Amino acid sequence: MKKLLIIIIIIVVVIFIGLILLLLRGFSGEDDWIKDSRGVYVKHGVPSTTPVYVNEQQDSISCAIDLYNQAKSNSMQFDSQCLGACGNYSVDIVHNPRTIEDDKSGNQCSDYPRVTPYFIELDSKGNVVRVA
Repeated sequence: MKKLLIIIIIIVVVIFIGLILLLLRGFSGEDDWIKDSRGVYVKHGVPSTTPVYVNEQQDSISCAIDLYNQAKSNSMQFDSQCLGACGNYSVDIVHNPRTIEDDKSGNQCSDYPRVTPYFIELDSKGNVVRVA
């Protein structure tokens, strides 16, 4: 009878510890989406879902790169100009690394922040510099 009681206690303790670890993992942020140094959402671990705001940003970045490629195919010389808008993001060409010229209002998309609340900055080679 004592052996059975000890086995039941061990099983209950193991199940209890397993539940606690499972709950802690669920709230740890290990499997989530985080922003990298550029402001781009990237996977951290293995998230079970992709939030709408991450999909919107990813779609807008793809759109921004498409705008860049269209402008490039039209022989545009990239300096510091606005390429347009993608979703809620204005798409701007900046220097990489950024310079004081990139912060001047005349060199930024006029739609930001009046029309689009966010922006995507690409360099003259079409690489994402910053998303905010």
